[in-house]
Amino acid sequence: MERWYAVQVRTGREEAVLQLSKKMIDGSVLKECFIPYYERMKRYQGEWHKEQYILFPGYIFLVTEQVDELFWELKKVPGLTKILGDGMEFVPIKEEEKVILQKMGGSAHIAEMSKGIIEGDKVIITSGPLSKFEGEITYIDRHKRLAVIRIEMFGRWMDVKIGLEIVHRE
Repeated sequence: MERWYAVQVRTGREEAVLQLSKKMIDGSVLKECFIPYYERMKRYQGEWHKEQYILFPGYIFLVTEQVDELFWELKKVPGLTKILGDGMEFVPIKEEEKVILQKMGGSAHIAEMSKGIIEGDKVIITSGPLSKFEGEITYIDRHKRLAVIRIEMFGRWMDVKIGLEIVHRE
């Protein structure tokens, strides 16, 4: 059965460790290896630009059906700090955490910009991944075009940023 594992790496080294993992781990063991990203708008040179940022800095995700083989293969990869587990064995991320990741980024693992409108003091998300997390929004920064949602990931509550464009205010 295919399981997803979160692996801690040094923040800023996610992409390098991801590439090493893809290169060094046997393809029969590693089904997929990814970093979830989110899109946001950033303003510079007088214009708005869409950019991608890592959703969970310091983590990459590995998908395997053979966790024991993956454990030995990972020993070859420099830069991994640890696979999240209980100290005795690797523990895959929970099914509901996997669902959250899929709802956010789909198969491309990119949480695209969401769009919304403001009616009075209520924000209504009209498109994008935030529409699936409307009740979890804890903060909106209209100036930076960001929303913060509170979700449970890696067995703890986390505040996660996602891009949000307010297209209309009533």
